Amino acid sequence: MYVGIDVGTSMVKAAAFDAVGRELAVEARPVGLELRDGRVEQDMDEVYGAVVTVLDGLSARVPGPVELAGLTGQGDGVWLVDAKGLPVRAAASWMDGRADELLDQWLADGTFETVFRRTGNAMFPGCPGPLLSWLDRHEPASLDAAAAAVFCKDMVFQRLTGGARATTDVSDASMPFLDPRTRSYDNGVVELLGLAHRRGLLPTISDPVATGRARGEGLPAGTPLANGPYDLPACALGAGVTAPGDGLLIVGTCLAALVATTELDLTGEPAGLYISTDRPGHWLRAMPAMVGTAALDWVLRTTGVRHEEVDALLARTPPGAHGVRVLPYFAPSGERAPFVEPRLRAELTGVCLESTPADLIRATCEGIGYAARHCLAAAGLTGTLAVCGGGTRSPAWTRLLADVLGRPLRVVEGEVGARGAVLAAAERYGVALDTAPWTEPATVVEPDPERAAYYTKGYEEHLERLARARTRARH
Repeated sequence: MYVGIDVGTSMVKAAAFDAVGRELAVEARPVGLELRDGRVEQDMDEVYGAVVTVLDGLSARVPGPVELAGLTGQGDGVWLVDAKGLPVRAAASWMDGRADELLDQWLADGTFETVFRRTGNAMFPGCPGPLLSWLDRHEPASLDAAAAAVFCKDMVFQRLTGGARATTDVSDASMPFLDPRTRSYDNGVVELLGLAHRRGLLPTISDPVATGRARGEGLPAGTPLANGPYDLPACALGAGVTAPGDGLLIVGTCLAALVATTELDLTGEPAGLYISTDRPGHWLRAMPAMVGTAALDWVLRTTGVRHEEVDALLARTPPGAHGVRVLPYFAPSGERAPFVEPRLRAELTGVCLESTPADLIRATCEGIGYAARHCLAAAGLTGTLAVCGGGTRSPAWTRLLADVLGRPLRVVEGEVGARGAVLAAAERYGVALDTAPWTEPATVVEPDPERAAYYTKGYEEHLERLARARTRARH
């Protein structure tokens, strides 16, 4: 069997597959997030312990030999480790907002745009550049004690393999220090962010994917294991998104739009990122918005509605939700794609005493759909569109998304990131797998022409409201 490990922000999963990509079993374990005053941190030992637990559980359910394993996980943030890969302090998550004032300064003085023009990556508060700079100013002792500032999957890989040094792959290294043309760190960017004296903390880039043998914890000793790519490009691989122009929308905690491309365009509004892939000259133009299903979760908690009720409630109110509108920018660190606005916040308008929970829920789902359409347009979608993630488990929401986006959706089910991690590992180890059955969609959802036309107008109105909200956020 083949094992894919996906170390998510709130859930750690391990999935077993057979040679044609059939999902044999999945084990999952939640992990905590500590949110405090705009800071979002995770306990690295808890995360690693969850990885070992799900792998042990998977082995108990599917006891066959493991041919190879692939590892993926959440990107960005700062995971400070010592020489053995053990934590120096709690990990600062990609959702962290402590560096927002620093990013404001870089937006104002041109540093932000200069970095984008050199690397194709628009920084946001929870990416390594601002976070490392903040830690250097406010917690220098933590950086002094660290051997490396890695990413989530890199910490797990080093501990699973007992590796002697920290490594990462080109996908995680893409943000924000990687030159996408040379596939190596841009030392000029490191200096620009005031981190030249911390250059030694950046992990070695294993191009394209780091490999190693498991030391026997969670996986059988000697199991071939590949580190990367991180979750966004892993999902693209798992969904079969590799041809230029084709795209993927991940409707998860983070709403992420990715489009495969062979063109590097560093003009236009600085936003999103170019994720380097295993193939030189091939990138994913990514627009990872800060909030996806998390926005709907907040509305459900606030209204006291259960997830199982969403489909029925979406049917109770028409497109337009009786005038209720939601700008779904709920993250405490603002938005990062398809624009960067650290102080932008969510807005609910058109609410009155006659508004119902169904109106609020439909308006939120529509708002997330409009945000997705904005991200996909900015990423350059011209081909087919695959969708995956927890949000696609709702048939009604998936149909609504097809209508709002105005295009057919190739719905890819199961553990898409774990599939992509296995496919990347197979490529790295020279194991021949037929990718077609591994990436086949479960269904294709077509948009309703009348509703799609309605939402095209609604999308233009969304952009107008958003422009006004961005102006307010800057004052």
